[in-house]
Amino acid sequence: IKYYLERKDPDFENKMHDVLLVYKQVEMQFGDDGTITIPENGHLTHTISYDEKPGIQAVANKYPDHNPTEEKGYIRRDYEYVRLGTLSLLAGIDLLTGNAIPLVSQTHKSSDFIEFLKILDAKYPKSDTIRLILDNHSAHTSKETRRYLAGLPEDRFVFVFTPTHTSWLNMIESFFSKMTKQMLKGIRVNSKDELAERIYRYFDEINAEPIVYHWTYKMDEIDPDEAATI
Repeated sequence: IKYYLERKDPDFENKMHDVLLVYKQVEMQFGDDGTITIPENGHLTHTISYDEKPGIQAVANKYPDHNPTEEKGYIRRDYEYVRLGTLSLLAGIDLLTGNAIPLVSQTHKSSDFIEFLKILDAKYPKSDTIRLILDNHSAHTSKETRRYLAGLPEDRFVFVFTPTHTSWLNMIESFFSKMTKQMLKGIRVNSKDELAERIYRYFDEINAEPIVYHWTYKMDEIDPDEAATI
């Protein structure tokens, strides 16, 4: 049996087009030499690929690991473990700089999302626009979130929503996949605080040598003239 996911969003094509248009606009912000082109008016749009990764397990060993030996070149670990609870990661990737922005939280409610928006608001110049590519999670459109946004200049935050069930259309999902393989798989900690500290350390290491992500899927279908008019 091979599984597929039914497209339930009646506006799928239009929403996907909007996301691809954003990726095209980001591409056009780079000069031929790969540097970021600053508009004459100085107003820059920062595009953030954003999502939450909830339910990250803090797991502790019940019995100590046994280090590798010359005869056995691998760590030996007892099958039993202790669950210490879960954390949520709210994160975004700046598509112009490759900088990864984390917020580790106990939950991923509206209040947590607003806290992440405050981090972005403090990070970028007040005259610039912060554009987020994000999914349709209720926290992104809640009364609390709308109330917070209403207190800011109208063009400070712009949300571009992906179609329903298209996490693959958001570039941060590739980052989360890489993070799971590199850092979270098999991790053992003594507390949730230690897990949070190690997640933040991972982001510090990533940001020491950030990688700019470039989207290529169906980009040839987006007219540069159309992207330039948005």
